[in-house]
Amino acid sequence: MKNPEDHLLDPAYAADVRAHIPTDKAVSSSTLQAGDSTPEKHETTQFSVIDKNGFAISTTYTLNGWFGAKVIGGNTGIFMNDEMDDFSAKPGSANMFGIVGAANAIAPGKTPLSSMSPTILSRDGKPVLVIGSPGGSRIPTIVLSVVTGVVDYGLDIQQAIDLPRLHQQWLPEAVEVESGAVSPDVEKTLEHEGYTFSPHAPWGMPEGILVGGPRLGEKGTARYYGGYDRRHPGGGAVGE
Repeated sequence: MKNPEDHLLDPAYAADVRAHIPTDKAVSSSTLQAGDSTPEKHETTQFSVIDKNGFAISTTYTLNGWFGAKVIGGNTGIFMNDEMDDFSAKPGSANMFGIVGAANAIAPGKTPLSSMSPTILSRDGKPVLVIGSPGGSRIPTIVLSVVTGVVDYGLDIQQAIDLPRLHQQWLPEAVEVESGAVSPDVEKTLEHEGYTFSPHAPWGMPEGILVGGPRLGEKGTARYYGGYDRRHPGGGAVGE
């Protein structure tokens, strides 16, 4: 990484720093903090794109875990991933996402299981919804929630992304629920049927585009409608 020497030596910058130093009292060290960093996901990134000609891309790019393998490739500044953890290291042992399964054991020439689900829905050969999300083993339920919201419940893309989420992946057995995903009455009924629930902080960060109208099937516009997950910093919907 190159230091911004020109900026640091700029007299205007020095004058600005000097102007913020009080002349009548000492400055407490606890008030001297680094500036705000740019929000950035530490492992998986999703971007959904469509151009003026209708060519669409949904891409889920991942390092897998926190800073991947924690190894940088030479002088590139690019972290290597730790996708080997997508395998089950040994029978009966869960990976970082709690997934257990002998069928996903390491073997020569084998590709590990991946939950990444970049998705494009089309009608008559043309894209109508572009969606995807980070979230590890929770990605399929995140994407399904958005698709169901748009297709089955007639929500716009932002409303569908804003839906509170729930997730279950066989093991661990409990159903993970975000606040508001299940009403107390429904949860109580399901608990009587043998289900167990585990409250969970918001997860994932879907980014999506709906084509043609604010809701699926609405006609009369040729616009693209973007939606992003407002639960976390770092996402956004932009166009030109």
